[in-house]
Amino acid sequence: MTTQMNASQATTAKPVQGIGLADHFLMCNKLGRYLTFQGNGRFLITDDFQSAKLHIPRDAQAMASICSKDELVARAALMPLAHRAANLDDARREAFEELFELIEKQTLSPQVRTGAQAVLQSGFREVRIRELEAVLSDDLNPARTRYRKFLETVRFLIEGKIASGTFIDDFVDFTKSVAGRLDFGIYSYCLDRIFATPMIPLQVKKMVTIEVLRFPPLVRRELLSNALANRGVDRSTKDFIRHAIALHLDKSLAVEIELLEAVKEQRISAQDIQKSLTRANTAAAYSGVSGRA
Repeated sequence: MTTQMNASQATTAKPVQGIGLADHFLMCNKLGRYLTFQGNGRFLITDDFQSAKLHIPRDAQAMASICSKDELVARAALMPLAHRAANLDDARREAFEELFELIEKQTLSPQVRTGAQAVLQSGFREVRIRELEAVLSDDLNPARTRYRKFLETVRFLIEGKIASGTFIDDFVDFTKSVAGRLDFGIYSYCLDRIFATPMIPLQVKKMVTIEVLRFPPLVRRELLSNALANRGVDRSTKDFIRHAIALHLDKSLAVEIELLEAVKEQRISAQDIQKSLTRANTAAAYSGVSGRA
């Protein structure tokens, strides 16, 4: 992984536009989602926090380190904050110490908690921050190497050099090998290309769908709603995905996928879903109180 942007890179970085990105990340968290950018809905990956092409505001970095479902992203989000604090004098660093204490208490990631503790205990020493970055790189690199190898398998399938069954076997092994070790955004992009590539047979896409149905609910919801909201995925593939969802998942889980698909197609907003959940929870609480009266 790279470290801080240098001064020339920082001047060319473009700030993320739109309403507060930190608030957007918070909304993603409330809906039980992985974190995305506003507008295009692309999932965050670890590289985004060192990219010279965009600038993620500090409050959004802090929010990502606290609430990202992708632990790798949460760990990466902590690094630019640590570098920033390391470059400040003691008086100005006090606010960052309070921020890191807050992250340590509230983060969903045990490794972010450990990292925040280590940075605080070191007094924001650059050498300790770089050590944490090196550990993150060591954790990322094997999974990314396996990802590149799997892309070769995808190419062999498209070129007709391997059978569908061989492809699915490698897909299953790839998924098991990188689970929790590859940025979710990269894995999601890989699945998007499989579903949307015309040269990949429908039968293969059906088998991939059946495998995805076995994934944990959060991952499954994001991946299947992605495919259904993707204009590049053909009608036959979407019809099969909908049929498989209806056949194999409980109605409530199917509705969650349908709602998230609608959010990604901008037919409804995340705020609309949040309001509906709030009304439902309020109604349920009122019903419970009435029942005990």
